[in-house]
Amino acid sequence: MSTKNRICVTIIFLFHLVGIIGFIIPSLTALFITLVPWHLLLMLGVIIYSHDAFNIKFLLFALITFIAGFMAEYIGVHTGLFFGHYRYDSTLGAKLLDIPLMIGVNWFLLIYSVGVVLRRSRFNNKLIRMLAGAIILTMLDMLIEPIAIRFDYWHWLDGNIPFKNYACWFVLSALLLFIFEQFKFNRQGNVGPTLLIAQFVFFAVLNLMY
Repeated sequence: MSTKNRICVTIIFLFHLVGIIGFIIPSLTALFITLVPWHLLLMLGVIIYSHDAFNIKFLLFALITFIAGFMAEYIGVHTGLFFGHYRYDSTLGAKLLDIPLMIGVNWFLLIYSVGVVLRRSRFNNKLIRMLAGAIILTMLDMLIEPIAIRFDYWHWLDGNIPFKNYACWFVLSALLLFIFEQFKFNRQGNVGPTLLIAQFVFFAVLNLMY
């Protein structure tokens, strides 16, 4: 592992560990909720720094993923067509058209991370990688949902998480992973996989605690 990758992996590990502690300790929870957007921005910086070629191709992929994720959430919130009927609360920070800007960043981070994981795997078939990645991200969303509701990331207007949410997560993830595949990035280091694992651990631990 290169020095650059070691730095990035250490940052991911430490900040997720500190985040778990902050969300668990009641006296710190309110503070750590306000830090969520900054945490996502830090992870964005880590991924950008770790990528082997910060160029127009990488920036274009990031922009497409951000816009596609943001627009899907916009349609979901304003029409209920995607995901179900929900609204974003304040935890994810600044909003544009009632959608947190960080949600686009989050889609980029998730798609990039799982895309890198599967490009590093033994799956040689692009379709299998897309479907496997979509399953992984849908499983992650199942862990995210209870915590997101508890800590005011978003809330469901009818009080229940609809099956439609998971179906749309799967479809959107598969479509964005299809886009990832078109860019044919070189094999990346283990920073993306580390971030994905950290997300699973973070939300799994909080689900156990709450």
